Amino acid sequence: MKYFCWIIVLCCLAAPEGHAQKIPFSDQWQFSKEEKLAGNPLLMALGNAVTPDAGWQHVNLPHTANLEPLVIQSQWVGLSWYRKDFTAKKEWKSKQVFLHFEGAMQTATVYLNGKELLTHTGGYLPFSINISSALSFDNNNVLLVRLNNQDSPLVPPGKPLKDLDFCYYSGIYRNVWLEIKNDLHITDPVMEAIPAGGGLHVWYSGVSDKQANVHVATHIRNAGGQSADYSLQWQLLDKKGKMVVKETTAGLKLAPGEALQTTGLLKVLTPQLWHPDNPYLYTLKVQIRKEGILQDEQNIRIGIREFALRDGRFYVNGKPLLFRGTNRHQEYPYIGNALSDNAQYRDAVKIKDAGFNIVRLSHYPQANAFMDACDELGLLTIAAIPGWQFIGNDSFMTHAYRDAQELMRRDRNHASVAIWELSLNETAMPDHFMERMVAIAKEESPASPALTAGWIDKYYDVFFPARQHGKFPDYWKKYTGKIPLFTAEYGDWEYFAQDAGLNQAGYAGLKGSERSSRQLRGDGEKRLLQQALNFQEAHNDNLHNPHLGDANWLMFDYNRGYSPDIEASGIMDLFRLPKFSYYFYKSQAPPGKEPLVNIATWWNERSDPSAIKVYSNCEEVALYLNGKLIEKRKLVATGSRINFVIRPLFSIFSNSRPVN
Repeated sequence: MKYFCWIIVLCCLAAPEGHAQKIPFSDQWQFSKEEKLAGNPLLMALGNAVTPDAGWQHVNLPHTANLEPLVIQSQWVGLSWYRKDFTAKKEWKSKQVFLHFEGAMQTATVYLNGKELLTHTGGYLPFSINISSALSFDNNNVLLVRLNNQDSPLVPPGKPLKDLDFCYYSGIYRNVWLEIKNDLHITDPVMEAIPAGGGLHVWYSGVSDKQANVHVATHIRNAGGQSADYSLQWQLLDKKGKMVVKETTAGLKLAPGEALQTTGLLKVLTPQLWHPDNPYLYTLKVQIRKEGILQDEQNIRIGIREFALRDGRFYVNGKPLLFRGTNRHQEYPYIGNALSDNAQYRDAVKIKDAGFNIVRLSHYPQANAFMDACDELGLLTIAAIPGWQFIGNDSFMTHAYRDAQELMRRDRNHASVAIWELSLNETAMPDHFMERMVAIAKEESPASPALTAGWIDKYYDVFFPARQHGKFPDYWKKYTGKIPLFTAEYGDWEYFAQDAGLNQAGYAGLKGSERSSRQLRGDGEKRLLQQALNFQEAHNDNLHNPHLGDANWLMFDYNRGYSPDIEASGIMDLFRLPKFSYYFYKSQAPPGKEPLVNIATWWNERSDPSAIKVYSNCEEVALYLNGKLIEKRKLVATGSRINFVIRPLFSIFSNSRPVN
């Protein structure tokens, strides 16, 4: 509900029809797989031969080209077509009209009225097209998109689907927009392809609770045939819409076809600083005026904050923060990656409610709606380029560099982005590749250092190994490298493949399937408790690392390309229903406003009534059965972590966070 309130606010702040519009363009499309169409699809569509008999169906976006089974044996790949008919308003003749795709998997060729406008490669990042000259104002406009999601070693992640540890699915699976602008307008940062430029670029300096400097670089283009004199205004509004500060720059001029980037400075007194525990968002309103008439306006939500690495610790606004994290794949049953904005928001809520303060977006850029939700909820993010266990030729690497640039240009203004993972996960990257990635981060954020991460401990600001990349039993406890350590994955592979129980009584007597952290929600109480115990053991052990924090593998179960089963090490299943391990993590957060007590049993014939586990973040827990007190337990500190004492009848696991 909060998310929709912000949508309403931003719509109210958006510019009226006279000078700029952003029109939802995701409804009333038609779709067909190419094999279902007789003849040439392009000619058929232009000839208006679009009927149910011709193999087309009516759809809305986001959309997946193939409804997959719950457990995917072989993900569909192939060619598909999307068509949309629309009328261009006469007032658009004097405007610049852009078509904006948030994501389409993974090679998209776009046609308008029979003219090929663009072929875009890469399924995880947005692209825009200026369609002004191709519009028809006298006849129906026919927009066609041909998609190809087949394997390509030139397009990251590049690895063939049959060998990939996730599915990338199909379709125009994110939103599409139509943007109507005046000749004099704020540009799109991805479309402009300028390092640290294009659109709006916001960064901060001198951040304290007394004052903060908000820098706003604004890139303006004059697409008209005459010179334009204009002024630029920046306004910062608080949550209630009240003006906090305003600055104006006048006397600016652009010749026809030229563009100019102008930077404004907003000095904010006693700012509300963004923090995971206080995710305060301002609205930044940027306006262009020519002869006093509003030409364009953009409104974005920003969080004033400062991130830094010092002495092996991560600081937010000058205060250290220990990361408690997880990983997220974005898929959902049957629809693949085509989640609605509401579903994206719900995922962020569930991650935050589990007690995590950071989420690694493994292993690709995720939806705008998810990033917006993380800003609002106070959930830090690790933004990643597409990649996993594969590196291709020079063309592939050039594409990966472009992914890094476009990712940073798309997400640079999000308050939640703490670290940029400009690395191909678990891939033997050559030195020149890593050096170029770090150089890109500096080019894209020259005035405010962007923290980078990679799974190899060279060049990057943060070292991002998985727990299993270290050796049993120490893993990363004896790490002495110069780059700060963050355990980017733990709790799964070391129990699945390395058989690495450390201190668990009876672990050696378990079958392999029982020891694993890969447990479906229907696998039974014993195995789900074992999954939770594995995560607890690994997380407790990680607390001895010289580290910034850790991220478990993972939040939600997911399907894999290389294996015909569900990877079930999620603390929630594919439908976002919790396993016992979810409550273990929830118990690690301080009580705050939400004390937790969870009895980890289904209390049925498959349960063990002689040993009940309870997860809690409270100082004391009492167990009753039919109104009779069985036992009470108090929280006790043990060394560097906090646990309830474990007794045979009533085992309680809680609060393994470090003692301050």
